[in-house]
Amino acid sequence: MQALWTVLLLIVSNIFMTFAWYGHLKLSDMHISDSWPLILVILFSWGLAFFEYCAQVPANRIGSNLNGGPFTLIQLKVIQEVISLTVFTLIVMLCFKGETLHWNHFAAFGCLILAVFLVFLK
Repeated sequence: MQALWTVLLLIVSNIFMTFAWYGHLKLSDMHISDSWPLILVILFSWGLAFFEYCAQVPANRIGSNLNGGPFTLIQLKVIQEVISLTVFTLIVMLCFKGETLHWNHFAAFGCLILAVFLVFLK
């Protein structure tokens, strides 16, 4: 159950992270934040990043074998990176029209899946 909660919290965390890092670009594209000064854009992103950390920190605490969880730190990091790129790709495909996936992106995703396999080998 800890593994499931860890993955779910990492997904939530990465949704907030993606919007914190790239959401301001969508707001600009929609002409919502065109007149915002850079400091306001930064504060907006920090506000979203707060919720990222509210999910990321518990995910790492629940999932880490240092706290009785099922994953080593390296396994947690690889899982997080795969989730991060998956969430990022889905959000970009849904929210940012004009971005397209190419064969090399799929090849890179295949390498990430291989990385997850390799990091869990005993």
